Amino acid sequence: MSKPRQSLTLTLLQAREAAMVFFRPSLNQHGLTAQQWRVIRILSPHHELEINRLAELACILKPSMSGVLMRMEAAGMVERRKAEQDRRRVLVRLAEKGEGCFSSMSESMEANNQRLQAGFGEEKLQTLLRLLNELKTLKR
Repeated sequence: MSKPRQSLTLTLLQAREAAMVFFRPSLNQHGLTAQQWRVIRILSPHHELEINRLAELACILKPSMSGVLMRMEAAGMVERRKAEQDRRRVLVRLAEKGEGCFSSMSESMEANNQRLQAGFGEEKLQTLLRLLNELKTLKR
């Protein structure tokens, strides 16, 4: 009997957990979940995004995104509004508190990135990112 092939999806999840060790303390210090930080980080360079597009970019399932946004809105981090042209579409943007959170966390998150890069190696990290970006472009 042949040895089972290593699982790509399981290895990616395990690698994500290994990387999160560098970032989780900063998230905990600011009282944010990884999902909430992804939303803040994605919304920061945009004026507004439609909820479905935000969910896609943040890799958060649409039903879960509703709960994430509800908690973030209650905390004053984001604001939602219906699109004027199509009232069925909901747009999300960072509220002032969310923008402040991004500003205050950016430095520590960059320091975490630098620590990860120092431990893994800049060249290996760039190669990994390039390969993962190539993987993301595969179509069925």
